[in-house]
Amino acid sequence: MNRSELIEQIRAKQSFLCVGLDTDLTKIPKHLLDLEDPIFEFNKAIIDATKDLCVAYKPNIAFYECYGPKGWESLKKTIDYIPSNILTIADAKRGDIGNTSTYYAQTFFEYLNCDAVTVAPYMGEDSVRPFLAFPHKWTIVLALTSNQGAHDFQMTLDSNGEALYKKVLRKTMSWGNSENTMFVVGATRAEGIAEVRSLVPDHFFLVPGVGAQGGSLQDVAHYGWNDDCGLLVNSSRGIIYAGNELDFAAKARLEAQKIQLEMQAILVEKHF
Repeated sequence: MNRSELIEQIRAKQSFLCVGLDTDLTKIPKHLLDLEDPIFEFNKAIIDATKDLCVAYKPNIAFYECYGPKGWESLKKTIDYIPSNILTIADAKRGDIGNTSTYYAQTFFEYLNCDAVTVAPYMGEDSVRPFLAFPHKWTIVLALTSNQGAHDFQMTLDSNGEALYKKVLRKTMSWGNSENTMFVVGATRAEGIAEVRSLVPDHFFLVPGVGAQGGSLQDVAHYGWNDDCGLLVNSSRGIIYAGNELDFAAKARLEAQKIQLEMQAILVEKHF
């Protein structure tokens, strides 16, 4: 999915919602555990219930690869099931160099046929460029995360008082462009979203942390908006685990709909 197609979906659905498929066997409804592939059956029900309300799905790869070949099979089936007009993001956070990085890219872009993959840029240019070599695909670079450990490195100041994450942003934005590169910016750092937007005005942001993690959608839109919306706001647990009974998918839809309606109001306010 290219940039114009993504923007078209945002307009059509009046939504910039990304649903995170962090599917945990210990949290899904118990009645699914008797099925041959409970992870896929759970994801399938969530997708069926929310596909008209979101523009992206983001499977977190760790929740699948921990189960070995069976988990990868569930992941492949899930990605194949996602409608073609919805962006598929492999939340893999890969970051290595040379052929290793190229093979990672082949895994997610060719074998799984994802539209996008998250990468960690801290090994430098040769850890990111192999992903950018794949046409019509998105590389989503970790920019400013909201976890506690972000202060260990990302916020470190140099002798001029500039934070390390800003140096990383300046570098990485020169390797790609707004048609093939996005940035991960945590929703719980509203002031940080504004800082990142000032550095990369044209790129899309993938913003986790709204919902169960306490981030404010209004703040994200206020600080992160650009002329093309420029935002994919992710909610995972708050949607997919809204219910734990037979009606879990209906409960998930209700939670997704709440966010979509809030997004619609923002889009109307922005005349988008």
